[in-house]
Amino acid sequence: MKKAGWIIVSITSFCIGLYPVTYFLVDRKFGLLSSKSEALLLNTPWNIGFYAHIVFGGIALFIGWIQFNQSLRFSRLMLHRTIGKIYVISALVSSLAGIYIGFFATGGVISSTGFIGLGVTWFATTLLAYQNIHHQKLSAHQKWMTYSYAACFAAVTLRIWLPILTSLTHDFLTSYKIVAWLCWVPNLIVAYFLNIRRPDLQKNLH
Repeated sequence: MKKAGWIIVSITSFCIGLYPVTYFLVDRKFGLLSSKSEALLLNTPWNIGFYAHIVFGGIALFIGWIQFNQSLRFSRLMLHRTIGKIYVISALVSSLAGIYIGFFATGGVISSTGFIGLGVTWFATTLLAYQNIHHQKLSAHQKWMTYSYAACFAAVTLRIWLPILTSLTHDFLTSYKIVAWLCWVPNLIVAYFLNIRRPDLQKNLH
């Protein structure tokens, strides 16, 4: 089951990690952009934030899952560190951009607080993961990186939950407000249970 789970995570991360490319190939009134006003789509700071968020977020999602491969960590430590540095930079940039564009989220304050909360959580957990490995605190680093990637994986769970909720409620706006929280809070809960199952982290978590 564990192996099957990681296969699903790797495939979905790979596919959604490439998803931002779509925004460079099709009309801009595509996907979530179709709910944005013309004025916002022409706003330069928002566009910088949006493309920084999806491009660097796509990179983080695309490569982040590789870091949980134990054989890679043991056999190719330098590659693990290089990928880790790319992930951290991408995650920090994307999360900060996500916090900014979160203020303009479709659905008003409920959606905004959800996505801003996600951005803050992703930024904080990634920074803590980096700080801990910088101080050679391996267990704490692994714990916070699990939380960080759980937040990053919201890009996948959002695209799973949104069409399901929309089909059930027949109301995109209501569904979007719910998914602004649903796409990441359960992910962190899963990360918590993954962490407490690791004997070397139990003392840190309780």
